[in-house]
Amino acid sequence: MSELRKDPIIGRWVIISTERGKRPSEFVVPPPPTKGGSCPFCEGNESMTPPEIIAYREPGTQPNTPGWRIRVVPNKYPALKIEGSLGRVGEGVYDKMNGVGAHEVIVESPNHKDTLSTISTNRFEELLWAYRDRIIDLKKDTRLRYLLIFKNHGEAAGASLEHTHTQLIALPIIPKRVAEELDGSLEYFNYKERCVFCDIVRQEIMQGERVVAENQDFLAVSPYAPKSPFEVWILPKFHESNFENSQKHHYENLALLFSDVLKRMDKVLTFPPYNFILHTAPIKDSVSLQHYHWHFEIMPKLTKTAGFEWGSGFYINPTPPEEAATFLREAKI
Repeated sequence: MSELRKDPIIGRWVIISTERGKRPSEFVVPPPPTKGGSCPFCEGNESMTPPEIIAYREPGTQPNTPGWRIRVVPNKYPALKIEGSLGRVGEGVYDKMNGVGAHEVIVESPNHKDTLSTISTNRFEELLWAYRDRIIDLKKDTRLRYLLIFKNHGEAAGASLEHTHTQLIALPIIPKRVAEELDGSLEYFNYKERCVFCDIVRQEIMQGERVVAENQDFLAVSPYAPKSPFEVWILPKFHESNFENSQKHHYENLALLFSDVLKRMDKVLTFPPYNFILHTAPIKDSVSLQHYHWHFEIMPKLTKTAGFEWGSGFYINPTPPEEAATFLREAKI
């Protein structure tokens, strides 16, 4: 029989449709044909992008030339632009402001064929440091309130370019989904005087049935009420609300576990398209919040959002997270 499950953080309900239960082989998404052509993110094509903001380079190489390992550039077609004032105005019941913010691309490798599951863990760690560097720099802009780092991998997940990359959008507002997490976790903390994310980490480790992988500092888990099949969250075992406040050994262990999870997904789901997002505390909260916990959410793009989901706010998931975690945990990689 199907189950209704409630997310303990934001209160969203999902339907775990066991009668539609699907195994990994039923989710295989045929990869799109390689488009080929000239890629602006490949090494040697640096002139095809705006000038780099930062890059991790080999010694002696110059900006906007070959020799980089990770490169951050402004998005050529940004959703928001850094120039200008917010210009907040109201028109009756309607509010608006200028599209001020930042939109950057973090190119994860000079090699067109690389993916996050194939690069070395050292390179993966460097990528995490690049996220941190950009967060710390953009936090200085008093117009901005939130920094969202996200990845679209594969055409079905919204990637317009094949070359592996992450995006960062800095916003003058806090996104609704993040605000729901902040409000829900604060309500839990006010009632129980504990962080809901810390409680989730402790309970998942104790129960074990939804654990995908773990190491000294991090836990990868199929969430209790997942929006999509084979969704995985990576949570710190230590309490910290701000991603950029983590220590070097944290980034080392996060790179190891993150890479491990992506390899498991490739093995079990045959190289699926996916999205991931980093949820961290708002810019103004430089001091760690007692009630919030930064984390990554990884969502393979295996099902489509249809009328019921759009109309109700519910998600229908045909694979129980306990089964998904078992497939991923037992994968031989």
